[in-house]
Amino acid sequence: MRVLGVDPGLTRCGIGVVEGVAGRPLTMLGVGVVRTPADADLSHRLLGVEQGIERWLDEHRPECVAVERVFSQHNVRTVMGTAQASAVAMLCAARRGIPVALHTPSEVKAAVTGSGRADKAQVGAMVTRLLRLSAPPRPADAADALALAICHIWRAPAQNRLQQAVALHTAHATKGRTA
Repeated sequence: MRVLGVDPGLTRCGIGVVEGVAGRPLTMLGVGVVRTPADADLSHRLLGVEQGIERWLDEHRPECVAVERVFSQHNVRTVMGTAQASAVAMLCAARRGIPVALHTPSEVKAAVTGSGRADKAQVGAMVTRLLRLSAPPRPADAADALALAICHIWRAPAQNRLQQAVALHTAHATKGRTA
């Protein structure tokens, strides 16, 4: 499975592509950051994020896009920018028919480090180890994007089985009511 991880942000939008399957060594195919100037008009910044993500989608052709789920913070302005960049990533994927998965920061940290309260340094260290890199990706947004992709590769099979079980249960329950 090839996953494009997106750590959304207006100034720095982390992007990372990881390929592999759960239980096997993973491979980093690319990592970077889409940057926009903080003093630019919001619409131009969103356009810059969109163009950057589109370039990554063109180059790497992922099967899925994993985006960090935006959660409420104390700084509303930061949350709004993150949410807008997140929406751009989801739109780019949807336009191409690529499935999108949302993962919370604590879910990603737990998947990669074993603790949902891990700090950025711990996430970077584990991403470095898991992908057999010589150094942690910089800035941290890039490492976070790789962590999102890793999290999705590891959790997608279980999530798919759970969804199939729920669908099967729902079908049986519905069939039982109509019989």
